[in-house]
Amino acid sequence: MPAFVRRSIVAACGLLIALSTFAAPATPVAPAASTAGNVVVVLNSRDATITLLDQSTYKEINTFPVGKEPHHLMPTPDNKSLIVAAATGNSLLFLDPTNGQIQSQVKDIVDPYQIGFSPNQKWFIANGLRLDRIDIYGYDGKNLKLAKRLPLPSMPSHMAFTADSSLAFISLQGSDELAAVDLATQKVKWTMPIGKQPAGVYMTPDNKYLLVGVMGSDYVAVVDWRTQKIVKKIKTGDGAHNFRPQGDNRHIFVSNRVSGTINVLDLNTLESVGSIAVPGGPDCMEITADGKTMWVTQRWVKKVSVVDLETRKVIKSIPVGRSPHGIYFSNRAPEL
Repeated sequence: MPAFVRRSIVAACGLLIALSTFAAPATPVAPAASTAGNVVVVLNSRDATITLLDQSTYKEINTFPVGKEPHHLMPTPDNKSLIVAAATGNSLLFLDPTNGQIQSQVKDIVDPYQIGFSPNQKWFIANGLRLDRIDIYGYDGKNLKLAKRLPLPSMPSHMAFTADSSLAFISLQGSDELAAVDLATQKVKWTMPIGKQPAGVYMTPDNKYLLVGVMGSDYVAVVDWRTQKIVKKIKTGDGAHNFRPQGDNRHIFVSNRVSGTINVLDLNTLESVGSIAVPGGPDCMEITADGKTMWVTQRWVKKVSVVDLETRKVIKSIPVGRSPHGIYFSNRAPEL
């Protein structure tokens, strides 16, 4: 499965959108970054800003304003742009992924929270967390066309797809459920109880199980999506939230926002094989291409921590804005 399948992409709410024709904005404007390809992009959701950090020196390059509540970000499949979604700002910002420079801005996008691109690149889904709906778009390789606006139970959050792109799975934080959406018919195929406040969803590389972070508890639910049954609960820390594969096709990290820890899960045994202390509400994670360090946003303490993955210790904490959420850099490990 291509790496970009496990990431997200944002779709605008117009009926037809050409990805290559966004006009450059007058504002905001970000000054030039110091080191191309070595820039860390951090979304400060409460401040409605982006902070750029130098990956080598750990120093701030710049902080500049964006739309309200920027939560998630992703590179486009061609890696030529980095999309930042401002949920309550109803806008998208396109950055150069190597240096953080603004390329373009699109306004009047309704609630772009978490978003997903199907493995066959035929579908985009935008989860409207505050609107209790998902928007399904068709994609022809260039344009996005709205196919269906589908109401769902409370607070659709994260998502994953089957390898054949037939189903999308959506965690529903408000109703404590997991939903399966048939992409051919754009209808809900089933819902199942999953646990209190489910968040991150990840399909195992063998397409056999879904992993769901149960944020209102202390475990990751292992779901046989074909039978709609929870077959195992992997104990983690309180507030199991988000996932980031290590890039070795074997291990995946899960952040535990309440306990201030990150668990290392073995995808072959579906067991926790270690834990890393990262206090302050660890959330999104990014891993350097050499696999040596992981960068983690800490939602409650206005910091980003850098973890040495060999020693599993925090080696640096860097101040950023309020409630830092998404994080990205271009020299990153694969998402498998």
